[in-house]
Amino acid sequence: MSTETSPGGSAVVIGDALIDEIRDDSGVREFVGGAALNVAVGLRRLAIPTTLIAMVGEDVAGAHIREYVADHGVRLIASAAPHGSSRAVVTRAANGEPSYVFNRAAKERTIRYSDEAVAAIADADLAVVSCFPFDAPAEVDALAAALDGARLAIDPNPRTGMLSDRDEFVRGFERLAAQAEVVKVGADDAAVLYDGDLDVLRSRLRGLGVRAVLATAGADGAVLESDAGTSTAPISALPGRLVDTV
Repeated sequence: MSTETSPGGSAVVIGDALIDEIRDDSGVREFVGGAALNVAVGLRRLAIPTTLIAMVGEDVAGAHIREYVADHGVRLIASAAPHGSSRAVVTRAANGEPSYVFNRAAKERTIRYSDEAVAAIADADLAVVSCFPFDAPAEVDALAAALDGARLAIDPNPRTGMLSDRDEFVRGFERLAAQAEVVKVGADDAAVLYDGDLDVLRSRLRGLGVRAVLATAGADGAVLESDAGTSTAPISALPGRLVDTV
């Protein structure tokens, strides 16, 4: 792991960290995962100093998560886990698409912001929020207070197995999205949250004041819309069949 730093500044990522328990014909395998954790590791691989704020338990799973992020040079500020570390049991369809079943810790995940966490957010050049419980008003209130005007990027990444109140999720997400520099949404997000077209969702977010919206549509590629204009891109062409999207 390189310890070089990037001229692009530093980042704080807020959201989920969990164990993916993958079950298939070869047996059961466990991997450290979570949308926010993966973003944090990806940023660090780009030599950006990165802090992850996530709920992590004082258990075996939590020890694996802590070791993994440390190995990748990500600073972890762990929020207490009342029900232990989050876990997702993952099975896959023939086309490689996953199905997730989450434990209680993941469904009732919570983040509280210590003085260390608030200071890390204030010191970072960018705060990134991914797979956050926007359907819990107390969680949204606490996040909004901790952000306190920070430069913000959001990927709502709603998981149907975690979602308890879709309308409340939309309200919480849009409340913070209106303050964001960048929001990334996908076709699945549009289907789960808005019962609608991804282009309509992109326009809605721009109307809320989001400065740039990245909309990804799987095999149909992606669209980036901002004040500078709209750009489109197809997916990359890769050889062979899709094996695993986890």
